[in-house]
Amino acid sequence: MNQVVEALVIGLVGALIAAGTVLVWHRYRPQDADEGDRGEEAAEYMSMMIALLYALLLGLALVSVWEMRADAEGNTSKEAGALHQIAVLSDGLPPEQRRRVEALAEEYATHVVRDEWPLMNRREQLGPTGWEILGRLRAAAAAAPDSTPAQQVTSLEVLAQLSDLDEARRGREANAEDSLSPVLWAGLAVGAVLSVCILFFFGIGRSPSQLVMAMGMVALTVFLGYLIHQLSMPFGDVAGVDTDPFTRYFAIPDSATAPPP
Repeated sequence: MNQVVEALVIGLVGALIAAGTVLVWHRYRPQDADEGDRGEEAAEYMSMMIALLYALLLGLALVSVWEMRADAEGNTSKEAGALHQIAVLSDGLPPEQRRRVEALAEEYATHVVRDEWPLMNRREQLGPTGWEILGRLRAAAAAAPDSTPAQQVTSLEVLAQLSDLDEARRGREANAEDSLSPVLWAGLAVGAVLSVCILFFFGIGRSPSQLVMAMGMVALTVFLGYLIHQLSMPFGDVAGVDTDPFTRYFAIPDSATAPPP
């Protein structure tokens, strides 16, 4: 919030300085006869600059939130893929060890989908449960003293996949807390207000065709703002990353019928 206030104050101070400079200029400078026509041309030029700057700001916001979502999708796919590889590699472990590894992999996938996804949707802390399951999975995947050389190699491959899974999980946790800068949100709001005010300044809307164009511009601006808002939540309901990378590989029980943890 302090950053938003600082950005707005800086913008307001700059606007006041510009307005004061113009008033002083007109106060001590004689007025020309054709100054009114040049003022209209300057107003049109300034309106085009405002529209251009706002378009650049919208583009910057869209690129930022799209990269946030793409990064979240990449980390989620990498995490689910590593977990699937662990389950596949466990076939090379002793039967009892394989069952423990597979059960823990299923438990982790279920926890991520049923418990962590709603928390990420609400931007809440995930808690230590996921890391605790991974700790138990790492212990279960360690090679036993009486393992054969092939089983030891398999255990090392499982531990390597666990390292990739850890890295991807850290990335997913960071993605869940990502958000668009409040300063950028303030700039989008101010730019939207200025863009709409330009319509009234030039008297647009006096004819039906102009009114339709003005309505279309405002509707498009609102839609882009809504799209940016949804994309800024990487795990949101509308445009966020879903749980498909996990449910594709693991049979996640329904939350309504699953037993309590």
